[in-house]
Amino acid sequence: MPLEPGAKTAVVSRHRLHETDTGSPEVQVALLSQRIDTLTDHFKVHSKDHHSRRGLLRMVAQRRQLLDYLKRTNVDRYRKIVASLNLRK
Repeated sequence: MPLEPGAKTAVVSRHRLHETDTGSPEVQVALLSQRIDTLTDHFKVHSKDHHSRRGLLRMVAQRRQLLDYLKRTNVDRYRKIVASLNLRK
């Protein structure tokens, strides 16, 4: 389930570092978080959709890897993205 083009550009423009940024870790984490939220809502209705659940777990693992990379390289950027996406409780 890809994101709608309007929603994707809104997420990218909100989290990009400069005008032409579309692939920084912050943007990738934000896009993955948006897709994870969409799939989480999907599973509330379709609880037996195990094939999509596997994709969800892969997305969560990829987001975790990107966040670990940010934490390792630049703690300030890590804290900023975690705070803006409300990832930690």
